[in-house]
Amino acid sequence: MSITRSQRWLSTLAIAASLGAASLGAAAQINLKSLTGSGSLGAGHASGMSSAGAAGGSTVITDHVRAELVAQAPDGIGPGKPLWLGLQITHQPEWHTYWKNPGDSGLPTQLEWKLPEGIDAGEIAWPVPQKMPLGNLANYGYENTVLLPVPMTVASTFNPGPLAKDATFEVHATWLVCRKECIPEEGTFTLQVPVNGTTALHATAFEDAAKAHPKDLPASEHSTAKVADGNALDVRVAGLPAALKGKTLSFFPETESVIETAADITQQWDGDVWTARVPLSPQRSESPSPMPVVLASDGAGWRTHLTVADGWPSTAPAATVSPALEAALKANAQLGGGATAAPANALNAAPMGTWLAALLGALVGGLILNLMPCVFPVLAIKVVGFAQHTHDRRAHRLGGIAYTVGVVVSFLALGALMLGLRAAGEAVGWGFQLQSPAVVAGLAALFTIIGLNLAGVFEFGSMLPSSLASMQARHPVADSFLTGVLAVAVASPCTAPFMGASLGLTASLPAVQALSIFAALGLGLALPYLLASFIPAVARAMPRPGAWMDTLRRFMAFPMFATVVWLVWVLGQQSGINGAAALLALLVALAMVIWAVFSLQGRSRMVVAPIAVLALVVLSWSMAPRVTQMQAQSVPLAAHGEPGSSSAPWLAWQSDLPDQLLAQGQPVFVDFTAAWCVTCQYNKTTTLADASVLEGFSRKNVALLRADWTRRDPQITAALRGLGRSGVPVYVLYAPGKQPLVLTELLSKSEVLDALATL
Repeated sequence: MSITRSQRWLSTLAIAASLGAASLGAAAQINLKSLTGSGSLGAGHASGMSSAGAAGGSTVITDHVRAELVAQAPDGIGPGKPLWLGLQITHQPEWHTYWKNPGDSGLPTQLEWKLPEGIDAGEIAWPVPQKMPLGNLANYGYENTVLLPVPMTVASTFNPGPLAKDATFEVHATWLVCRKECIPEEGTFTLQVPVNGTTALHATAFEDAAKAHPKDLPASEHSTAKVADGNALDVRVAGLPAALKGKTLSFFPETESVIETAADITQQWDGDVWTARVPLSPQRSESPSPMPVVLASDGAGWRTHLTVADGWPSTAPAATVSPALEAALKANAQLGGGATAAPANALNAAPMGTWLAALLGALVGGLILNLMPCVFPVLAIKVVGFAQHTHDRRAHRLGGIAYTVGVVVSFLALGALMLGLRAAGEAVGWGFQLQSPAVVAGLAALFTIIGLNLAGVFEFGSMLPSSLASMQARHPVADSFLTGVLAVAVASPCTAPFMGASLGLTASLPAVQALSIFAALGLGLALPYLLASFIPAVARAMPRPGAWMDTLRRFMAFPMFATVVWLVWVLGQQSGINGAAALLALLVALAMVIWAVFSLQGRSRMVVAPIAVLALVVLSWSMAPRVTQMQAQSVPLAAHGEPGSSSAPWLAWQSDLPDQLLAQGQPVFVDFTAAWCVTCQYNKTTTLADASVLEGFSRKNVALLRADWTRRDPQITAALRGLGRSGVPVYVLYAPGKQPLVLTELLSKSEVLDALATL
């Protein structure tokens, strides 16, 4: 079979794998967001999350909390049997979440259930909160560990089936966790509970939560509230336990915006009746009647409904903002880099000079992209193609044009997909598809097939019908076009010099201007081959076709296999060692299928090929979930070494850490990197590992932070966008009182040392 025909089939596989993998990667990222994503509300930054188990597991871990869905079913699941589920939240020190009435600020935790048919969820049985003063404000919430239990009612219609052993419960939870700043977070939890067995692993936690849940007091005509002087509430509560007489009680109204939360109340006992004067909020907007309140002492609580005698005075008018301020707030929300992107009509076209500069940067960046290591495997295919058409000028020109069209169209398609995901609210950047294990595994399989073909293990032509094989003669430019598609598939993770600023600008441009930058980037990548195809001297410089071409072709298989090694390593960063091992097993099975189907003949193929195919199917069924499952990533809560130390100089980046260090007067250097970025790995093992560079960081007392973008991380995406960048690598030096200094993508030792000299 000719090399051209091989290229056509390889390129056909490439376009199917690259476009299909990009779509699968986008879908996988959207699903990941629904599992462990975090929103972005007003104050604070979104927090990255990682599931501690499989996708849809029972535990979610963030920077600030560990949340777990737990169950209590001592007699199994059935009508009349006690069944409780609850979200147990363990807070980091100084962080808290909120009660049903959060107080002066905050939001209560919310649960949305997806339950088996025949089971209904009740309301959260809120434990007694604690009052947390904050300046002249106060909140009601929980610190340390709290369990929010929910009673489940099992109806007689519940029928799990005769073979069902477990019932699956799913809940989507949202909570606001605060210290001085507030972080909105969310997670989707899935838990399987045995139908006939005993589930009581968290029995103590549920018992403690039951004790902390307020007990209802008997209705009494002596439990009343009356507005006094228009600015306070005189409260009387009867029926409290005798053991409380004489004690100071905490007062928690269940209705928001009624009392002045931070104010002190005056209280005393009138015989067996507890009395208090509670200041009303000047901005009171609710008039509950009756008024549900909780009284608490030593972690125990009692709940009652107060009859409001003589009714409530009129409420204060709702606070409003001016139309100008409201418009400014809306614009700020759209441009703030949160989960919702600005609509297309809110994007402003760049001035002509800025746009032309961005186009030039993209063109030059595309040219330099040819020198990036990630593109080398595709260069092998282009060299073989050039060699075949050494003395056919027309074929050279058609091939160069087709390759350029393939590259530009692919860049436009990838750019449109990225912009579309952003418009839909996804936090993505350049190279986003490599953040999906499914895409990485698909590319590894593709390059394995290419390597085996180049090495001569198989030829496609022997298995093709003559009608398909004849297409090669009628459409010779298809090979070059699809090779351009393959070039974009492997080049997209890379960011070359001049590319960063241009790609970062696309997030704020209208679609036409943004896509023109992607087109310029593709033109830059293809330009050397386009020019070479039109310059006769290039063809004359190539040696005549001969046996050396077959040797070159087989030699070029090794860059393909080296790329597979890199992709397996990247997948190991995402799915763990088990995921990498599963991918290797699948690649071996794939190679066996190719060998059996394409290399064997006669009875040998009839016997071995079905066995090989069956082995691949079985392995794919059993091991594919391990490949695509994102491994739990523990978020470091403390530094793993001091900045500048030779043993462990790098700290894990967190969204608020640079500002904290800068506030202490310490410079900060951030390495925005990813395992799938070859340029990042090269810089990491050369310039950033150089002894003189590390000594310079230590001498200037620079904190070294590493922001790993291997997995999808909205916080890192937002930070890159704030720097005007859309991909990695990005290297930034922050200094107190100065603007951030963004260094070049191809980092050199002299550039880093010169930047440190400015401190």
